[in-house]
Amino acid sequence: DGPGGGTYATLSNPRKTFVSRPGEGFLPRETARHHQVHVTALCRAALSEAGIDDPSIGIDAVCFTRGPGMGGPLTSCALAARTLALLWDVPLVGVNHCVAHVEMGRVATGAADPVVLYVSGGNTQVIAFS
Repeated sequence: DGPGGGTYATLSNPRKTFVSRPGEGFLPRETARHHQVHVTALCRAALSEAGIDDPSIGIDAVCFTRGPGMGGPLTSCALAARTLALLWDVPLVGVNHCVAHVEMGRVATGAADPVVLYVSGGNTQVIAFS
């Protein structure tokens, strides 16, 4: 069961990981450009792997991370998400970036009540569920 009590399945999870030059970390402009270059191919791969021929029928909503985070990459993804939601006539749902990482970890591991060490840029947190 999902966090809201519903049932779901991950049908596809293609990725294209940004790798920064040694010693530089994630720079907003380069990270945003990486997202812009790869979003179309990743969306096509996800739909294909999931066996979805008509996204306006096979997709219930488009979700994106609203923040916190770097403005450039978040804006790039928000624009892509809004475009897809309009194209497919489905709801657009903004989610918290930190919570999204934690929830994806829960989905990937099957853990119900994990203790999570979240380290992302200027954000470092130990998060426990109760």
